[in-house]
Amino acid sequence: MVEGFGFDELGSGESWRATIAEFIATFLFVFVGAGAVVSLGIFSMDAGGGGLVAIAVAHGLAIAILVSATANISGGHINPAVSIAAAITRKITITRGGMYIIAQVVGAILGALLLKFVIPDSLEGGLGAHAINADMGVTGGLILEIVLTFVLVFVIFATAVDPRGPGHLAPLAIGGAVLVIHLVAVPLTGASVNPARTIGPALAAGQWADHWVYWAGPILGGLLAAILYQLVFMEQEEETYF
Repeated sequence: MVEGFGFDELGSGESWRATIAEFIATFLFVFVGAGAVVSLGIFSMDAGGGGLVAIAVAHGLAIAILVSATANISGGHINPAVSIAAAITRKITITRGGMYIIAQVVGAILGALLLKFVIPDSLEGGLGAHAINADMGVTGGLILEIVLTFVLVFVIFATAVDPRGPGHLAPLAIGGAVLVIHLVAVPLTGASVNPARTIGPALAAGQWADHWVYWAGPILGGLLAAILYQLVFMEQEEETYF
């Protein structure tokens, strides 16, 4: 359990290595995830069938691979909502959480900008930017992002954070959760559950409609899952924060 704000981490080489790992992983996740959406548009596949599965598999596998690669360095957050949940439950310090979030956002933006640079203008479409389905509405989109991020963070805490969890299977479980989330929500909100995944393409494509939903929903959902798991399911000796 982590104590205090952890300002000393600003001078820690280990903290900066972990922060760089978060930057690289989020950069790659946005480049690959948004790139899969761009490729789907190029091939003009039906987003309600094969295209939906392709997007879900691309995001799920990318997360599973990148979590596996960075878990032993940074914990493999790759998501500001996860880092906020971890900081609030004192799994990491507030300072490290802030370092991670900045790295994730910058990595996401640069990943999306690189994708924009390499894809011809005629093929880039929306660069994988998220948008709420017109029939869904903002309220429905917000609730969906809250619930689905709850699913993701609950799985993360149960498999990767809880010492009793199957840590060796955590990347597979987390990637599977991301895959299922995309199968549910791609046609409805784009299936963000990750503010970094949203802000990168939003900036690169200049698409900011209802952007606040993609921060508020994942953060609220992640906090609810983390606090619930901490209070109800974590063993007593782990429950030192609440």
